[in-house]
This record gives sequence, structure tokens and C-alpha cells, in this order.
Amino acid sequence: MSRVPGWLGRFGAGINKMGERLDERRAEAERAEEDELSAPPRGAPARAPDPDPGARGPDEPAPEHDTGRVPAPPAYAPTVAPRPEPVVALPWGLRVAAEAGWRFLVLAGTLWVLMKVISSVQLVIFAFIAALLITALLQPTVARLMRRGVPRGLATALTAILGFVIMGLVGWFVVWQVQENIDQLSEQVQDGIDDLRRWLLNSPFHVTDGQINDIAKSLRDAVGANTDEITSAGLEGVTVIVEALTGVLLTMFSTLFLLYDGRRIWEWTLGLVPAQARPGIAGAGPRAWRTLTAYVRGTVIVALIDAIFIGLGIFFLGVPMAVPLAVFIFLFAFIPLVGAVVSGALAVVVALVTQGVFTAVMTLGVVLAVQQIEGHILQPFILGRAVRVHPLAVVLAVAAGGMVSGIGGAVVAVPLVAVTNTVVVYLRAWSREAHLAHTPEPRGATAVNSSPAGD
Repeated sequence: MSRVPGWLGRFGAGINKMGERLDERRAEAERAEEDELSAPPRGAPARAPDPDPGARGPDEPAPEHDTGRVPAPPAYAPTVAPRPEPVVALPWGLRVAAEAGWRFLVLAGTLWVLMKVISSVQLVIFAFIAALLITALLQPTVARLMRRGVPRGLATALTAILGFVIMGLVGWFVVWQVQENIDQLSEQVQDGIDDLRRWLLNSPFHVTDGQINDIAKSLRDAVGANTDEITSAGLEGVTVIVEALTGVLLTMFSTLFLLYDGRRIWEWTLGLVPAQARPGIAGAGPRAWRTLTAYVRGTVIVALIDAIFIGLGIFFLGVPMAVPLAVFIFLFAFIPLVGAVVSGALAVVVALVTQGVFTAVMTLGVVLAVQQIEGHILQPFILGRAVRVHPLAVVLAVAAGGMVSGIGGAVVAVPLVAVTNTVVVYLRAWSREAHLAHTPEPRGATAVNSSPAGD
């Protein structure tokens, strides 16, 4: 036999060694993968070794290494990104809306609780507000007397007594005039109703006598059906009178103390304000008081002018109870917009049922003329810029005040809005100045770049 060449034997031996090395590497890779799968997770306690492998029976299986644990995914599995936090996942606009929403809910709840508290002590609140308005009207007189050397106590007593006497005389005069003229007014109203009935019968509206009788019968039936409600309203009137007297007494006492010791009451109130906000509130308080004083004094002057000129107009037109109507016009002038409409309508109705259509039209002309002069000349000239409030704000404030607290709410709505506007404007300016005062001045190139162009 021929012998195999030496190089061919060496080549075959090399291939055999290469195959053995590939088998060894494959076995090492499998062992490494098994070790990776059986390794405990990071941070988990190490697995205790089997204490006695020989103690197990031949049929007893070896303890599982990964009991209760999901094996880790293999290396070729795709990487899954972790889920973001819910706050980060929400859109920015939705997060802002949610943040603002719960704050608005807290504010709404606070306002609701505050309104409940105010409604439970409504008499005290209105008495104090009335005392503030009267004090704003009388305080300049106290200051004038003190400048002339009158002691504070005596000046307060004289001013308060004179003010309350004048207001009491006005109320007594109105009641006296109504009682004196009520009989004559009733007769004139009856005559006016008869004239109105004849006018309707002869008018182009073709109203028949039967239709007028049906309307009158419906009114009588409505009054008879509501007798119990009218009686209960009369009984509740006693409670209203008692509450009114209580409110008058509270108003008088509060006015006396505010006139005599208003400065110390204000200083005590400032002590309840946090120290950080105290300087701003201390500056806003006097400005709010000046606004309230200007509003009350201007409203009194405008109401007096309205009452005098409208009263003179209806007096010369022959409308009965001209003086009580003028007083009603004066009192209703403290309710902006609504008071002028109600008092003017009352004067026109009295003129219609007592003097006829022509006198009612003339009365309406007088009322509209005086109110136009008031709105365009008197109020801007007398009230000035101190209490300038947009007419829309006045209408909304009067409507909201009337819905919440009736006539009293409508009266205090506009001065409250005027004072709030003054306080907000001042606090905004004060906050801006305080921020600029604590901001360091620019230096170097920054100061040159931030300086005005005209410097």
C-alpha cells in the first residue's frame, strides 16, 4: 500500500482540532446562557445552596432555583421603554385647566360659605354698612368742628345728633304728607280709573264693557284667593318692623363709635393683616375711604338736585303729593339706575291716574330731562374720577346685589364696586413699585442697553 503524504495527515489533524475547539466554545456559550437565566435578580437575596444533596431520595426532584419569579427575557428580545408618570403623560393645557379648576372650586366653596355666614347675620352686616355710609357723610363735619377747637367727643355728639334728627324729620315728613293726602289721592285715583275706563271704551282698541268687568272680577278673585298670603305677610310685617328698629339702633351706635374712634378701629383692623401685606393695605385703606366719602356726598347732592327739580316740575303740573313724591325720588336715587326708573315711574303713574294722559306725558318729560342732565352733567362733575365705574359694572352690580340681598344689596352694590376698584388699582401699583424697589439696578453694558433712548 502506498503511504499517505505527510502534509495531508497534518491537514486532517488540524481540521479535527478546529472541530473540537468549536464544540468547546458552543458548550461554554450554552453554560453561560444557563447561568444568566438562573442568576437571581439584582437586589434579591442570594439563593441558599442545597445543604445536603445526598440526603434527597433518588426520586425527589432537585429544588427549583426560580420558584415564584418570571425569568428574564433573552438578550435578543426588544427593549420596552418604562411608562412615564401620569403628570408627565397629560397635556400641558389639561394640567393647567385641572390646576385652575380645583382652585376655582375652593374659591367658590369659600364664597358659598361666606355668603351663608353673611345671610345668617344679614341684619348686623347691613347695619354696619349703613353706619359706614352715614359716617362717610358726617365725618367731614366732625373734622371741621375739631379744626375750630371743638373737642372730639362734643363734635361727634353734635354731628351725630344733628344728622339723625334730620333723617328722622325727613321720614316723619313723608309719613305725614302721605297720611294727609291719602284720602284726596284715593278719590283722585278712583276718578282717574273711571276716566281710564271711559277712554278705553271709546278708544280704537275696541275694548268692551264686559271685558273691563271681567278684568276687574279677575283682580278681585286673585285678591280673595290670596287672602291667607296677604294676612301672613301682614303678620310678618311685625317681625320686619322689629328687625328694622334693631337695625336702626345698631346703625346709630356703630355710627357714633366710627365717628369718635374710627382711626383706632382702623389701626386695630390693620393688626389682623399679615405683616407682609400690611403696608399695602395701610395705603389702600385711606384711598378707599376717600372714594366712599366722595361717592356718598356726590350721591346725596345729585339726589337732592333730582328731588328738587322733579318735585317742582310735578308741583307746577298739578300732580298731588308732589312733596312726598320728591322725597321718594331723593331716597330712590341711592339705588343707581333702578331707583331713578322706579321713582320716575311712580310719579308718572300718580299723574296718569289723577290728572290724565297729558299730565302723565308732561311728567314723563320732566323726569327724563332731569335724569339726562344728571347722568351727563351732574354725576361726572360732582363725583369726578374718584368713583368712576363703567355703566355695565353698575348694572351688573345692582342686579347681583338685588338678587342676593334685595333693596339693601342694590344700595350697597355700587359703593362696594367703587371701593373695590380703588383698592385693586392701588394694590397693583404698590406691588409693581415694591417689585421695582427690590430689583437690583442694572450695571455696565446692561445699564447702557436698558436706558431710554432720550438719555
